[in-house]
Amino acid sequence: MDAGTFFIIGLIIVVVVIFGQTIRIVPQKQAYIVERLGKYSGSLMAGLHILVPVLDKVSYKHSLKEQAIDVPPQTCITRDNISVEVDGILYLQVNDPKRASYGINDYKFASIQLAQTTMRSVIGKLELDKTFEERETINSVIVDAVDKASDPWGVKVTRYEVKNIVPPQSIKDAMEKQMRAEREKRALIAESEGDRQAKVNRAEGDRAELIARSEGEKQKRINEAEGRASEIEQVAEATAKGIREISTAINEKGGMNAVNLRVAEQYIGEFGNLAKTSNSIIIPTNLADVGGMIASAMTVIKEHSDKTEV
Repeated sequence: MDAGTFFIIGLIIVVVVIFGQTIRIVPQKQAYIVERLGKYSGSLMAGLHILVPVLDKVSYKHSLKEQAIDVPPQTCITRDNISVEVDGILYLQVNDPKRASYGINDYKFASIQLAQTTMRSVIGKLELDKTFEERETINSVIVDAVDKASDPWGVKVTRYEVKNIVPPQSIKDAMEKQMRAEREKRALIAESEGDRQAKVNRAEGDRAELIARSEGEKQKRINEAEGRASEIEQVAEATAKGIREISTAINEKGGMNAVNLRVAEQYIGEFGNLAKTSNSIIIPTNLADVGGMIASAMTVIKEHSDKTEV
């Protein structure tokens, strides 16, 4: 192989290398920072780009996707002087590739450090019990602090999530005893509430029974009174009806003779009964004048009948 062939092969290799440095294909959701002779030249977004050989160089590559960065566990001291180990996840996204390249050396490392220092500050203001309850507050404070500090870096912090808050084993044991005592307390309270409710229910049942019994007795007496009143009314109506029928019968033909006979029978019968039931008897002076007594009785009956007709 002669020198001409080597020259051609070398020229081809140089052309390929220069071509490779000239053509740049940027993937979707990524950005390349181009420097020309060591100075910022431009930001290449997704697509095909042609660079000036030798002069242009891709110095930085950034992902524009939202990134989840693990914040390592760290020891924090709570307000009541208890050491807890806290870790979390920081979510951020590059908005300005140029500032992310030149605003800070490593925005990920800086964001993690800032999140940890803010975490220690927030935990130091809370007591141990509150650290478990105030997770949303802790997340919000860290997001505000890191987002404000990372704005010059072209980075947007979207959210922060506390993963674990781990207290010492002695504190865990104390918390377990406290939780057990609380559960026993709630059980006793529930039992006492059940007993109280049962007594109330029984008292209400007895009261309802007494009221129902008294209402029944009241209704019974009302029914009996109504029954007696109805009986008296019916007897009175029957008596009045009988009297009216007797009065009508007396005024008919032969009615007076029947009355005379009936009065005489009752008169004699009563004297006979009187003689049977008593050893001593009072005899009227005019006992023999039965007809006179009957006549007197009939006079009263006749007068009553006349008044009725009037």
